[in-house]
Amino acid sequence: MANGGAGAAGGDVVHGFPHLETVRAAITALYRRLSPEGLYAYASAVSPADVAFADTDDLHLGAHRVAGALVRQLRLPEARIIVGFRPMEHAASVELTAGPEYFIELNDRFRTHRRDIGAALAHEITHVLLHRLDLAFPGTRDNEILTDTATAYLGAGWLLLDAYREDALSSQKLGYLTPEEFGYVLAKRARVFGEDPSPWFTSPQAYRAYERGRAEALRDEARPPLAAAGWAGRRRYARDRRRYAQGDASAGAPQASGYAFEGATGPGGPGGGPGGTGRAEGGLRVSFPCPTCRQRVRVPVRGRVRARCGLCRTVLECDT
Repeated sequence: MANGGAGAAGGDVVHGFPHLETVRAAITALYRRLSPEGLYAYASAVSPADVAFADTDDLHLGAHRVAGALVRQLRLPEARIIVGFRPMEHAASVELTAGPEYFIELNDRFRTHRRDIGAALAHEITHVLLHRLDLAFPGTRDNEILTDTATAYLGAGWLLLDAYREDALSSQKLGYLTPEEFGYVLAKRARVFGEDPSPWFTSPQAYRAYERGRAEALRDEARPPLAAAGWAGRRRYARDRRRYAQGDASAGAPQASGYAFEGATGPGGPGGGPGGTGRAEGGLRVSFPCPTCRQRVRVPVRGRVRARCGLCRTVLECDT
């Protein structure tokens, strides 16, 4: 069985980007497991009309209809779907089996919170997909973050962000990511597939979280040595490159922006030969995370260069 994230009680919603490194590792893992071509099968997100759930809808028929739409969105085989409701600690659980059937249980509270049934089902059905892809992270926490990230990146996770609501008296959130982290992943997806999920949000808090996540995602595209880096970032990059060339090995470690130097330096520097007088073969290089898939890209330090990520094949304009 796999358990979904429970809704947060008032005052318990965590904000910001505390899981960002795991989220980025999850995006990389999706590209490695599915390939860029495989991911393009998910270029269209699940339609709001297909997962809408009115209070007048029959509870069980509506849950099965929404579950079927999410099974199709996640490119899983069509099969019998059984959705039940019972008291439980978590929001939902799913039985992970090799068979084609889908057995999902939802918390009893969804009997009266029907608008969020799609969000809970999206997380659980993604558990099934990842199980059948044999894609997992060690540890429950990281594996749940992987599941939330995959749900969002594969076109069903906007439902999880839309389930986030917060006011002075109460709050609710589904999933393990913060609202801003969901926004970050959705913005990453939007940049790749040209899709804007913001019109689908019924929660104003979800929209604001998406905008904050989008701002963080755009910062990934404006960090050195990418040519779009801002003035301050380029100055810091030039300073670290100069320090490394002068022999300061600590300047070659990954900085807050993620870049790292390696290879040749001047006399006495980290890349020199015996006695510090040589020059490493291939010259000075810098590595940095691809803004699309977060795989590290390595390019020579020689001014303006164009690089192609070996994993997602994004073409990157760099100023090294």
